[in-house]
Amino acid sequence: MQELVRKLLAALGEDPEREGLVETPRRVEKSLGFLTSGYRANVDDIVNGALFTVEYNEMVIVRDIDMYSLCEHHLLPFFGKCHVAYIPDGRVIGLSKIPRIVDVFARRLQVQERLTTQVAETLEAKLHPLGVAVVIEATHLCMAMRGVEKQNSVTVTSAMRGVFHRDPRTRAEFLELIHRGGPGHPSPWQEREKGDRDRR
Repeated sequence: MQELVRKLLAALGEDPEREGLVETPRRVEKSLGFLTSGYRANVDDIVNGALFTVEYNEMVIVRDIDMYSLCEHHLLPFFGKCHVAYIPDGRVIGLSKIPRIVDVFARRLQVQERLTTQVAETLEAKLHPLGVAVVIEATHLCMAMRGVEKQNSVTVTSAMRGVFHRDPRTRAEFLELIHRGGPGHPSPWQEREKGDRDRR
């Protein structure tokens, strides 16, 4: 990979041997290895028995999970928040496992739509819950730094399974609860956009 990075730098018109770039191929190899570590991760190893029998059938939400991934079309980052909910049917999963599952799929070359679906399908397969809901809100640098150059655009994707798909009231409750402060309060993204408008 390091030799490929040297060739890429030369193709861009740079000198791979100049002081600031001599170590770049090694750094890029290490960085890309980390950012695509999800290819080498196994969901079963991450869950690792952290499934517990519990008589609880109300909504469990882990919201505002920081998420970083690479767009497979331009190899530029997209990043934001992932919100995950499920309604148990006799089994729950250790809470720390949910962000780890998000990371498994985020640390690959991705599109946001597939990432959202993969998180939902994995939780559905491992837990067999009454329902699963996943929402991802992300900024894509392939839209902000190049192309249409819309720096304040946020892409929102969702995957609803089971009762979240069938029951509009359950879905609405989830969407309200993932907003910071609960129902009636703006999401972090809405707060950020308001701050941008106020500064302008």
